[in-house]
Order: sequence, then structure tokens, then C-alpha cells
Amino acid sequence: MNKLKQRWGISSNWQILIILLVFSLTGSSSLFVTRPVLDFIGLSRVNFPSEFLWGGISYYAIKIVMVFPVYQVLLVTYGWIFGQFQFFWQFEKNMLSRIGLAKILK
Repeated sequence: MNKLKQRWGISSNWQILIILLVFSLTGSSSLFVTRPVLDFIGLSRVNFPSEFLWGGISYYAIKIVMVFPVYQVLLVTYGWIFGQFQFFWQFEKNMLSRIGLAKILK
């Protein structure tokens, strides 16, 4: 636990619990929110033919692309709700800079 607290720059076990809770809520919520959004814009699973392998692959590729921005927004939002905004904002900046999207934050 001490290595994790040192790596994340936090001071208590309570913060670790909150951070892990936020990560779990964000993952579940992002999938829950993305399905109705895709259905609303007409990209439900039934629109992609299941006879062909590419139908399923293209649907799930689009879903992953849609989940990514939803996850980013929800992560910071839940972090703010649970009082860990600074941690998640820094986490977000690090993640976006690692994938080459740091220009968005400037």
C-alpha cells in the first residue's frame, strides 16, 4: 500500500479506496451511457449484419471509440464528486499526453 500511496502522491488508505471506487464507477458508467448514445444516433448492434465477421468488429470498434471520450469526462466528474479532482485531473493530463493528445489541454 505504501508504494501505491507514494506513486500516486496520496497520504491515506481512505484515498486509495475512493480512487478505486471512482475507477470502477467510471468504467461501468461509461459502458452504460454509451449504448443509448449509439442507439440514439442509429448505430445499434442490429444495424450491423451478424452474418459477416466485419459487422461485429466494426460495431465494437465504433463503440470503443465512443467509450473513450465518455470515460474521460466521467472520470474527472466522479473524481470531482468524490473530492479527488486534483488526482484525476493530473491522471487525465498524464494519460492524454501519453497517447499524444496533450494539445487538447493547452
